[in-house]
Amino acid sequence: MAEHLVRIRATARGRVQMVGYRAFVQQHAQELGIRGEVANRPDGSVEVVMEGPRPAVERMTELLRRGPSFARVEQLDVHEEAARGALPPMRVTS
Repeated sequence: MAEHLVRIRATARGRVQMVGYRAFVQQHAQELGIRGEVANRPDGSVEVVMEGPRPAVERMTELLRRGPSFARVEQLDVHEEAARGALPPMRVTS
């Protein structure tokens, strides 16, 4: 149910495009049972919108700060939003 979910919108900045960051997010989100979307942004950042149980979302946020081996996350902006319970299994949208 939506009341048991946490929704986070996170924006990763640094060397996060063309280094497998979106695939990294998708893989770990699937392993953690997190739903949502991950997309490259025109400014070179990557945006992640995710929902799941708080422990899984907190773990995923830690992973977003690290990224895959070729990434260099210089900044991660994280904002909690109202959970809606309507996101698909984690998918790459752009």
